[in-house]
Amino acid sequence: MVSDGGTHAGVGVDWDAESGTFDEEPDHGLRDPEVRGAWAARLRDWLPEKPGDLLDVGCGTGSLSLMASEQGHRVTGVDLAPGMIDRARAKLAGRDAVFLRGDAVAPPVGEQRFDVLLSRHVLWTLPDPGRVLRHWRGLLRPGGRLVLVEGVWGTVSPIGISAERLATLLRPLLSDPADLRVEPLSADARLWGRDVEDERYAVVARF
Repeated sequence: MVSDGGTHAGVGVDWDAESGTFDEEPDHGLRDPEVRGAWAARLRDWLPEKPGDLLDVGCGTGSLSLMASEQGHRVTGVDLAPGMIDRARAKLAGRDAVFLRGDAVAPPVGEQRFDVLLSRHVLWTLPDPGRVLRHWRGLLRPGGRLVLVEGVWGTVSPIGISAERLATLLRPLLSDPADLRVEPLSADARLWGRDVEDERYAVVARF
């Protein structure tokens, strides 16, 4: 996703136009039971056991939002692509969830605070990720956490943000280095519906 919609790599992509076919990717739509089960297990580990308020930044069509809702969390999703928001609202119709059109850099949530901010394949596309992380941390309640799924894609001209760089940006924001966990994801083909060779990971930072 870029700051104008979606949840996967691709700066300059028209995510509103992509919204109709976005869920066809195994790790986007999470339609395959094995892929869905793999993401559900990871989210269960990353998110608080007690239901709370979760902000899904760059929510796309709401696949992870739906999974978080199924695990008992109250979800607010933000994406700038209207088509993505429409599909997310339909996917979570009748659930304790709200979806807002807005930029990932400054989600339009006012003074509301969250127990979790979840973001997948978004941060690397944003200008000044360090500043964005500081703003995102300010959207959390005391004891809240950031759950960031990111990576580096491609070999000839790699794009993305490495786990090492993201950890370096987060450490100054933490009171205890032990509150930062980096979890490699590349080796788990179930998450992606196929084998992958690039760097994919999740970072969980508790504040």
